[in-house]
Amino acid sequence: MNKYEHLEEFILNFAAVSPADFEIGLPYWKSRTLKKGEYFNMQNLVCTDLGFISKGIFRIYYFDEDAGHERNLFFFSENQFIVSFRSFIHQHACQYFIEAMEDAEILSIQYTDLQALYKPHSSWERFGRLLAELFFEYSQSRVEELLFFTHEQRYVKLLKDHPNIVERIPLYHISSFLGIKTPSLSRIRKRLAQ
Repeated sequence: MNKYEHLEEFILNFAAVSPADFEIGLPYWKSRTLKKGEYFNMQNLVCTDLGFISKGIFRIYYFDEDAGHERNLFFFSENQFIVSFRSFIHQHACQYFIEAMEDAEILSIQYTDLQALYKPHSSWERFGRLLAELFFEYSQSRVEELLFFTHEQRYVKLLKDHPNIVERIPLYHISSFLGIKTPSLSRIRKRLAQ
């Protein structure tokens, strides 16, 4: 199965976009390769693309001026959409960076092309609504994790969402996401391994 067929299967399952409507939208999706360390989007730039990750893992982060270091907010990997959603829907500057943590392949569609699909094709409009609901859920879940989960519970959820993340990215990035220091993460991992 090639990446476009995989995208079609995913979108049909995600939003029940009809095969005919998917074919109409297919020419707008472009293949893009990013090397480790390259950016899908950068702080202070408008996010003009919605991406679907075929291969790779990305982090969304910002630089905390007061603390003097980066803070990871989200990780996204295969079979997930990636976008700075507020920047994308309002077409204003993004507040954070989206960086490839390893060599990655995505399929992306530009904001203007997706908007052009919405009006004449109700199934693409449904896709847009479900996408908005999905990113609202990501945001709400992250806030609730920070408010109500222990560091260990956050770590366990991260492993559930991205099962092999520990083998793919440095532990200090995971520590930043959890809001702890790397030695504390090591203690959590040791405790869970017992």
